[in-house]
Amino acid sequence: MSADRLRPPVPVARKGRGSASWVTGRYEKQATVAEDDGWEALQMLQDEASAPETVVVEERARSVLSRNRSPDVGFDRSVNPYRGCEHGCIYCFARPSHAYLDLSPGLDFETRLFAKTNAAERLRIELAKPGYVCAPLALGINTDAYQPIERRYQFTRELIALLAETRHPFSLITKSAGIVRDLDLLAPLAAQGLVTVHFSVTTLDNRLSARMEPRAAAPHARLRAMRALAAAGIPVGVMVAPVVPAITDHELEAILGAAREAGADSAGYVLLRLPHELKTLWREWLDLHYPDRAQHVMSLLQQLHGGRDYDSRFGHRMRGQGPFADLLAHRFARARRALGFSRLPALRTDLFVAPRPPSPQGTLF
Repeated sequence: MSADRLRPPVPVARKGRGSASWVTGRYEKQATVAEDDGWEALQMLQDEASAPETVVVEERARSVLSRNRSPDVGFDRSVNPYRGCEHGCIYCFARPSHAYLDLSPGLDFETRLFAKTNAAERLRIELAKPGYVCAPLALGINTDAYQPIERRYQFTRELIALLAETRHPFSLITKSAGIVRDLDLLAPLAAQGLVTVHFSVTTLDNRLSARMEPRAAAPHARLRAMRALAAAGIPVGVMVAPVVPAITDHELEAILGAAREAGADSAGYVLLRLPHELKTLWREWLDLHYPDRAQHVMSLLQQLHGGRDYDSRFGHRMRGQGPFADLLAHRFARARRALGFSRLPALRTDLFVAPRPPSPQGTLF
């Protein structure tokens, strides 16, 4: 266990980090609680813990192709080359997944990362199985495939190269401008109808972005990357996500307009979701950055989710319900129509060529 994990979870704003503490995961058998002993111990802990470093653990995955049956997402399979995400977005719905590793969905999620060194190798094996049926694959959904450590590991690029080799359709969603590095791979795939890209944009306010998503690309950098991909012929969309009542919801039309001007052809939005430990992390963040409106924000969220912080039911978790949800849906529909957004083209599955399974003896034909 690291020194950071032994420190009490003192909520404090940390430069370059979204989380305010090491909130205890739901499967941990012990929890630590910070108490002020009158000797300024809490302040000392805050000073010590102000800048936790990123640690990457390399691991070999047994499988990388994840399946889902969620009716409110547009894919049934995905690949994530990394676990945890250094972008540090405080609102990330994937944070609770770190609890399965006995790590905190808080600061551990953005500082204790796992890189799947054999991601492309495992995907090749899975695509080569005789019973595999090709369908569009989502790359980097649980955590961003272009988070900062991708610059060093380049596992996402290896996966894209494999998908290009097999002509397998896939989609990407990212908050990173680093995707422009792979234009040489993505542009030919787009010409064959094999790839689409969505950029997630939460706010156009650089200062707010730095607090909510501290190591993601700045909003203007995402728009610049969007423009570069669109100019290369890659179908591009924007996802206004998440929409946060009383903090970012007023930017909905402005984000859509900026994305359309940058070349986005499709648009969508998702409300803030607060599963499991994310409720605690979000409340900590609100108390630190928006103490004057924290109660109002939570009241609106609860109105959207039937009086609870979060309603995980399919059909409700992405959009909410009630007057505020209806108003948001109406605003989005009107802006989408006025700006001329449409849908991204369907990805082709008829070009897929299964890779040869690895064999030490090679093949006869």
